[in-house]
Amino acid sequence: MDTENTQRRAPLSQHTIGPFFPPNLFNQVDNDLTRVTQDAAPTSKGEPFVFRGLVMKEDHIPVPNMILELWQADAYGKFRHPLDPDHAEADPDFLGWGRAWTTDEGAFTFHSVRPGVYFEDNQARAPHLNVIIMGAGLMRPVSTTLFFPEAEEDNAKDPVLNLLPPEMRHRLVMRADGDQDGVPAYRFDFLLRGSRDEETPFFET
Repeated sequence: MDTENTQRRAPLSQHTIGPFFPPNLFNQVDNDLTRVTQDAAPTSKGEPFVFRGLVMKEDHIPVPNMILELWQADAYGKFRHPLDPDHAEADPDFLGWGRAWTTDEGAFTFHSVRPGVYFEDNQARAPHLNVIIMGAGLMRPVSTTLFFPEAEEDNAKDPVLNLLPPEMRHRLVMRADGDQDGVPAYRFDFLLRGSRDEETPFFET
């Protein structure tokens, strides 16, 4: 017997559908945008909320072990990033970026504060959340932008939301989902693949 050829070998990159992410990749408050460090107190500025939902694939099957990255402006519409001309005015106690991992049931949760309106290329941007999803089965990360249901007037003028045909725009609007520990909650379930009437619209990156 050729023992060399019968030994188990590690799969090559093209044999896998990773990446797969270990639970210890995450710190306890990685999904909390309101804290600049794990030990810091949350920002006192802005309206806190919880953002939760599912990541699903075709036939609405939940997908575990996916990573979601969320970034947004602070309560005043400022980003803690040097590309924002007003970054020096950003809330120093608000991180504005977070990362969550889907559970075995495909569920995720973020904690944040409601973002403010800001101007980009002289156009007002409605309050929104920017999301990237990556993980097993995706050849590359996918990204999209989500909007708040009660900001109808701002949403109607948002240049990014208006890139979609009118009949599809509601599919990037979160829905109110009660509250969690006294804080308002919003829900959005991502469908990575499905019918044209259901699949989440993602943007080219």
